[in-house]
Amino acid sequence: MALVDVLIPTYRRKTGLAVVLTSLLGQTFTDFDVTVSDQTEDDAAYLESIEIQTLVRALRWHGHQVALHRHRPRRGMAEQRQFLLAQSRAPFVHYVDDDVLLDPPVMERMLGVIQAERCGFVGCPATGLGYLDDVRPHQQNIELWTGPVRPEPFTPDVIPWERHLVNNAANPLHLEQRLARDGRVVRYKVAWVGGANVLYDRAKLLDVGGFSWWHRLPPEHAGEEVVSQFLLIRKYGGCGILPSGTYHLGLPTTVEDRSRNATELFGELIDEYDSHAPPGAAPAGGRRSRWRATPLRERPR
Repeated sequence: MALVDVLIPTYRRKTGLAVVLTSLLGQTFTDFDVTVSDQTEDDAAYLESIEIQTLVRALRWHGHQVALHRHRPRRGMAEQRQFLLAQSRAPFVHYVDDDVLLDPPVMERMLGVIQAERCGFVGCPATGLGYLDDVRPHQQNIELWTGPVRPEPFTPDVIPWERHLVNNAANPLHLEQRLARDGRVVRYKVAWVGGANVLYDRAKLLDVGGFSWWHRLPPEHAGEEVVSQFLLIRKYGGCGILPSGTYHLGLPTTVEDRSRNATELFGELIDEYDSHAPPGAAPAGGRRSRWRATPLRERPR
């Protein structure tokens, strides 16, 4: 069994999947296996294409087990992530979306931080290289962890929404130039880190329910990774890191209808999975969370 299972949901993105698999092939950390779940329609499926099969064979040649699944019908991203989680056995699960490019040291950095901090997750925001000249100092009020990563008492009424701004556009790259020189790894506080490139402690993710609540949502929804990260931050802590080394490919979204957001479940999920919350964490009060309309998918903008 590998130390890390890399879990890749894919849909209508053959080129994006090929880029991600190529990125994995070049990682400095190598103790990982790969599971891909494709929900593309049958007439456009691409797991058997020469491009993808060549990369799969290359990964297998280098000692990685690779499992390819055709997982239909589509029931939403939460169900897709839960399906992938159910295939995993490794101590750590690394969700990577099919629209990012990774620097070679990314997995090694993320694993080093999560093993040292023993927190629920470590994430790297997907940054937009097209925004390199768009410097936004008003969005770069980063909150650094100066001590160990610790749980934070998030509730439906207490979320530090403004933290997500540091992950917009190319802000992580500009902050990296200032804070993460000479190989230094910087840990910072987050509200969430999206789902494009996040490493989870598998046991901790399962302890807060994983994505097992997917059936409570319609197939078209967003924010499934956000609510899981809220629960992990509350119970185990979580962080973002710089350098991010994660670049968004700029492909069109495959989740066009975002009128329903998984974060509406946060309050009831606290009640169900938060029986050992940290000292000072407020209860949800049995209420369903009410959220203002806030864009929750961290993508360059």
